[in-house]
Amino acid sequence: MSPLFKKDKESDWFLPEDVRKQLSKTFDGLKGKIVLEVFSKTGVNDEFSSYMFKFCDDLARLTNKIKVKRFEIPSERATELGITASPTMCINPDEYHIRFLGAPVGEEGKAFITAIMLVSLNMHGLSEVSMSVLQDLDKERLVQVFVSPTCPYCPGQTMHAIKCAIAKPNLVQAECVEMSENPKLTEQFNIGSVPHTIFNGGVHDSLGLMPEERFTVELVYLKSAENLLEDGDLPGAEDKKAPKHFGTIEPGEVDLVIIGAGPAGLTAGIYAVRAGLKTVVLEKNIVGGQVALTPVVENYPGFTTVPGKQLMDIMGEHAREYVPVHEGEGVETITMPDPKEDMPIQVTTNRGAYSTKAIILTTGAAYRQLGVPGETRFFGRGVNYCASCDGYLYKGKSVAIVGGGNTALTDALHLKNLGVDVTIIHRREEFRAQKPLQDSLEHEKIPVLWNTVVEEIDGDDRRVHTLKLRNTKDETTSELPVDGLFVAIGQEAATDLAKLLGVTLKEDGFVEVDTHMRTNIPRIYAAGDLTGGLQQIVTAIGEGSIAAMSAFEDISHPYWKE
Repeated sequence: MSPLFKKDKESDWFLPEDVRKQLSKTFDGLKGKIVLEVFSKTGVNDEFSSYMFKFCDDLARLTNKIKVKRFEIPSERATELGITASPTMCINPDEYHIRFLGAPVGEEGKAFITAIMLVSLNMHGLSEVSMSVLQDLDKERLVQVFVSPTCPYCPGQTMHAIKCAIAKPNLVQAECVEMSENPKLTEQFNIGSVPHTIFNGGVHDSLGLMPEERFTVELVYLKSAENLLEDGDLPGAEDKKAPKHFGTIEPGEVDLVIIGAGPAGLTAGIYAVRAGLKTVVLEKNIVGGQVALTPVVENYPGFTTVPGKQLMDIMGEHAREYVPVHEGEGVETITMPDPKEDMPIQVTTNRGAYSTKAIILTTGAAYRQLGVPGETRFFGRGVNYCASCDGYLYKGKSVAIVGGGNTALTDALHLKNLGVDVTIIHRREEFRAQKPLQDSLEHEKIPVLWNTVVEEIDGDDRRVHTLKLRNTKDETTSELPVDGLFVAIGQEAATDLAKLLGVTLKEDGFVEVDTHMRTNIPRIYAAGDLTGGLQQIVTAIGEGSIAAMSAFEDISHPYWKE
């Protein structure tokens, strides 16, 4: 134990010892001085202000590179910086406009620590493509990213804004807004799902996590990338067929490209590299896939219970010891050579291109939609698919969950634990979920509307207010007043790339593979939820390892040439 931890009593610290040790090791890389200016107003979010003060004080005790200053709201300094939200934390405010409105009590804490490191190192961390786009910016931008503590997508979107603020400190202002601590601001912009990004006070907004390059483009032009492509306004875009990646990097030659960084993709990466294959894992969103959005995993060997995001953080950290994992890098095209020619497969992404000998598809599955009137209209304004991301929005409010499987019941229990009034709507008269989940639901006295389906979602210009329901047995109709609806009716395989390649799909829409995880296309493999069947973490891990070893064997001894 370092002398830093010996001289203080454990009770004097706010952060746990294991967190302090990790942060102390991280802060060894700090170069420049960091000043954290923390602002609070008595009587407003006092609990969160106390958290922020203690958190920042502990950081300052871990390294002499960090200094903390406290200010009241109102005060001369608060007025100078235009700060009214309590609490607010600024990083080196004399140089940058990087602010956290609300204490970083959850996932957004990762963005906060990363921001400290980048500012100290005087690095923006943007890709060359993003930086080239940002050079066109000549007017000020205020970027407000609304987040929740349990949203795994929020830190990535927040970091896009912070990186741009570091790269263009005189033009870009970045604010991470914790929505539950800033209810007026949340209501002003009608935030119904996170991350939700507001550009220049609502001139343009975007829902969800974007690739960094797309974020930069929309920040500069205040338009969606789709509209820019249609208008031909992209830099260098001569027509509507302009490349979506807005630039390229030098192609890289690898043995294996794995598309998707869930349990199957990460496992495949580990096994492939250990077999001697030069491998890269590409993930258009975040590491972890659907598991990262699961509040609690109860059936993974080695853990009695574990938050899904924590489990995937462990897997991700393990995988990165072996293989590069590129978050925010989505695959756009795959060009297969003639099977008779011994030529590499070309994979183009939003950041560059790869020449590879084989591909493993681990793209997983996406949320299945109800397909009823109002679902698309109210998405992000009361219709939600991720309880982990958006549950905090509904504390003290009423929501319904549609579904009867493990996900629906897990989400219901999670929301109930957050203080949300939950009702489950299920089209059958019994659940498909595991018995322990059903027992927990009964124990929590969560009501269920059996044999019932949602016919329509209704509301006003801002939010959902009513669900129109139909009983499937007696055909009677009714209305259920709600503040929100969570849809948990299963998943549909993410087969866009598989279809592009001509991979055979089964009748249920999932990819067909043999026992070696081979598809009908030589050198193309699939694993995980994409293949259907028993969609469990342990199954995905097993399939990922098999796919990697099959790729290794086939690259060494091409069966399609025999």
